This record gives sequence, C-alpha cells and structure tokens, in this order.
Amino acid sequence: MVRTAIGGMRISETVEGLERYPINIRYPYDDRTSIEALRDLPMVTPSGAQIGLGDVAEITVTDGPGMIRSENARLNGWIYVDIAGRDLGGYVEEARRVVAEQVDLPPGYSVAWSGQFEFLERAEKRLGMIVPVTLLLIVVLLFMAFGRAVDVAVIVGTLPIALSGGFWLLWMLDFDLSVAVVVGFIALAGVAVETAIIMQVYLNLALDKRRKQAAAEGRPVTMDDVLDAVTEGALLRLRPKIMTVATIFAGLLPIMIGSGTGAEVMRRIAAPMVGGMATATLLTLFVIPAVFVLVNRIDAVRNPKTLSPTPGAMAHGHPAE
Repeated sequence: MVRTAIGGMRISETVEGLERYPINIRYPYDDRTSIEALRDLPMVTPSGAQIGLGDVAEITVTDGPGMIRSENARLNGWIYVDIAGRDLGGYVEEARRVVAEQVDLPPGYSVAWSGQFEFLERAEKRLGMIVPVTLLLIVVLLFMAFGRAVDVAVIVGTLPIALSGGFWLLWMLDFDLSVAVVVGFIALAGVAVETAIIMQVYLNLALDKRRKQAAAEGRPVTMDDVLDAVTEGALLRLRPKIMTVATIFAGLLPIMIGSGTGAEVMRRIAAPMVGGMATATLLTLFVIPAVFVLVNRIDAVRNPKTLSPTPGAMAHGHPAE
C-alpha cells in the first residue's frame, strides 16, 4: 500500500519512437499531502473489511540527511564545527583522540577530518623542512662573514632572547599559533639576527682598534681594553638601533590597532614583530655586549698572553681583572 499509493509503483512504460517513459500509478496528490490524509488511506483486508492505513502502521515525519552525498563510492554525511577561543590544530587533535576513545563505529563506517586545519598541517610539513635548512644557511653565512665559530655561536645562541618578546605579546593578546604567526616570527628572527650582526661587527672593530693601540704601545691587551671596546662599540650602535626599533613600531602599530578587511591575519603577523623588537633591543644593547665581554674573559683565561691584566690599572671605573 505504501509503495503503490504513496511512493508510486512502476507498472509499465510507454514507447514513443526511440524514447521510453515509465508509467507509475499512485493516489492523487490531495490524498497524500499530510499525515492525517495518509493515515486515512483506505485498505481492504483479505476478509474484505476496509480499514485505514493508520490502523496497521505508525506514520510519522522524521528528519533525515539534507542531502545524500557520496565520496569514493561510499555514502557520507558531513558535520560542520565552528571553532572559537582555541587553535584549529589543537582542537582537531583532541577531537580525534576523544572520538577514537569514546565512539565505537559499526563495521563499514569510518571518520575523516577535513577543513582549514589541513592548510596548517601542510604548512607545518613545509616549515619542518624549510626552517632547518634556513637555519643551516644562516649559520654558514655567519661563519663566512665572521670566520669565527665563537661569534656565530654568540649570535645564534642569544637569538631566543629576541624571540621571547613575541611569545609574551602573543600570550597577552591570546593569539593561537598559526601560519601567520610563524611568518611573523621568521621576519622577527631576520631583523634580530641583522641587528645582532651589526653590533658584533662594531664590537670586533672596536676591540681590533684597542689591540692595535696596545701593539703600538708594546703592551698586551687587557680586560680594560675589552671593556673600553665594548663601551665604544655599543654607543656607536645605540642611535641606529633606536631608529630601527622606532621605524618598525611606527610601521606596525597601525596594523595592530586596525580593524579592516584582512586585519585579523595582519595582526598575527605583526604581533611577533612588535613584541620581539622590544626584547631584540635588549639583546642588541645589553646581552650581546655582555656575552662579548664574557667570551673574551674566557679567552683571557685560556690564552693569558692575549689578554693579560695590568696591575693597578683602572678604566672608566672598572678594576683591572
């Protein structure tokens, strides 16, 4: 009864030349427009009694899939999830774990995850190959520029101090890790390494100047000469560093407070730069000179002839080592 009166049953076909059209038979549209009409559809029992369809069947309306889809020759259904307040990668990782632990799939069923997080996964794979190669190239170029492993180690070893400011600002702004944030950190690392290189060059030039003076005077280079060289080199680098930081802040702060189209992405690129330049300034003006003094002090212990103390000498209030 349901198949013929409601759904329609094919009883024959009509032939019109080369065309074939099926012939279906079912009840008129007015007799099947509502649940009440379907329940009142007459039926005849084998004994000849007339009853309604609702007397032998439960007729209800239930929600089904809005659309039947298939992929890889298998029916599938989609569940859309909007993420707010956390990163996509972390949510998908946790959701996969929870579903695997708490959901028992019947035989023949499977779950696949798709969405914007796939862009992040592909970017992470690329960055996983690109970042080590880039760091290796930076180390090679630094070694070619300075020719000393100590100078390269000072710059690379102190780089995390410059990056820490970017992480602090991301934490304060409650920004999650994304491809845009990684791009901002790459730009920050480039600027921080550049300023650290210039500071290291200024310090080396100032120390070479002190060494030439000591050689002309016929005396060994002392720790006082190193301290004088650090003071001179750092002061020569002070104004260019302040100008660099002021320029970067002036260019990026409008992006941080902007709210137009694309501002969400640009803010996540600019945030590591803004926060990192604050600590990069401390790195260039304080950490690099301090490490420079420490390295030369260690070198003086290993090679006393290179940096030998002058008894009773004083330079800018620093006692001789």
